[in-house]
Amino acid sequence: MTRFALTIEFDGTPFQGLQRQKHGPSVQQAIEEAIARITGEDVRLHSAGRTDAGVHALAMRAHVDLTKDIAPFRLAEALNARLRPAPVAVLDCREVPADWHARFSCTGRRYLYRIINRRAPPTLAKDRVWHVPQQLDHEAMHRAARALVGRHDFTTFRSAHCQAKDPVKTLDRLDVERDGDEIRIHAEARSFLHHQVRSMVGCLKLVGQGSWGERRIADALEAKDRSELGLNAPPHGLYFVEATYPGDDE
Repeated sequence: MTRFALTIEFDGTPFQGLQRQKHGPSVQQAIEEAIARITGEDVRLHSAGRTDAGVHALAMRAHVDLTKDIAPFRLAEALNARLRPAPVAVLDCREVPADWHARFSCTGRRYLYRIINRRAPPTLAKDRVWHVPQQLDHEAMHRAARALVGRHDFTTFRSAHCQAKDPVKTLDRLDVERDGDEIRIHAEARSFLHHQVRSMVGCLKLVGQGSWGERRIADALEAKDRSELGLNAPPHGLYFVEATYPGDDE
């Protein structure tokens, strides 16, 4: 039995999320079915994180265990051939130790949220950004975001369906920057609650448009109450950027 680590890029638009779903296609299903056609083996894909319907990934990490003797390069090539035309690509494939786990060995996760802030709707980036036509003050958004960095109880910013046992998380980074018409929000932590990034972005958008004062973010956090959440940003502007593991820099 060989464990293969995969680095996966995908457009989440046609999927109901990364994890298998009963009510629609998923990235996990697409990859597992492709592997079955290549090797004849029924496998389970384990990933560094879950994504909602419409969320994208630039470099999601995952792993599978195979009994078939196949080189990592050949597996990646075969997967990319079998996955077409689904918008999923294997960027990298390598053998890893049997105790390496895409989810449990992960020490950090990084997300990017993209907002197009202009009157005209997006065309080339349709379904890949959140279009906000009202002018946003990204500097106010960045200042307000400082209140969320660190170790906190993020109950206000978690989904009502979140399965995490503990709402306390340590947010290592939450930065807001502007490049022309695009506002980018960068979030980094060891792990996140369900909907945490989208919930934080939605509230920061309210600050940017002036509906919330900057202090309101801290007040919402301190409330530890989901009813204090102002807005949940839509999924299509969110990207899973990177998962980090011990030894990545070696």
